[in-house]
Formats: sequence, structure tokens, C-alpha cells
Amino acid sequence: MASRRGHEHGHGHEHGHHKMELPDYKQWKIEGTPLQTVQEKLAARGLRDPWGRNEAWRYMGGFANNVSFVGAILKGFKWGFAAFVVAVGAEYLLESQSKDKKHH
Repeated sequence: MASRRGHEHGHGHEHGHHKMELPDYKQWKIEGTPLQTVQEKLAARGLRDPWGRNEAWRYMGGFANNVSFVGAILKGFKWGFAAFVVAVGAEYLLESQSKDKKHH
């Protein structure tokens, strides 16, 4: 077998290959989320969703904010309006400069 120079492992040359730290799955709880209602309805039928906890993150922390349609539309409005004003100003400036050059 051919030697792979420069790719030997265990010699302090990690090359960015390290194990990614995953969050502890036990931190996500379905209690107090809409998933709890789903689990209760399933339990009434003798069923259980073993993956429910994997969806709990959607209802906790910064992800839990309900976004309305208007909120989604207006989210980027201020930056979009600022870009519009800059674009109109730049167009006006360039147009006025080109008109000045045509007259002289």
C-alpha cells in the first residue's frame, strides 16, 4: 500500500478535521409546546411519536417567535428602502453629470 505523505493522522496535524459538538438532545422538551398536544392525542390512540423531541427546538428560544405575514413582509423593508434611496440618488447624480457633459 502506498504511503500518503502529509496525511498521517495523530501527528498534531489536524487539518480542521475534528468532531463537531452536537447539542444534548435532552435539553429539548415537548412539554408546553404544541407537540405536547400531538403526543397526548397519539397516546389516546396507543401511539407515540419518538421523534417529537427533535422538533421541539422550533418552539423554544429565539426560534419560538411567531412571525406574522405583515412582520415577514416588513422585516427587510427598512434596508430595502435605504437601498432604494441610495439607488435613486446615485441614478440622479449620474444622470445630472451626463447631462452636464452633453451641454458643454
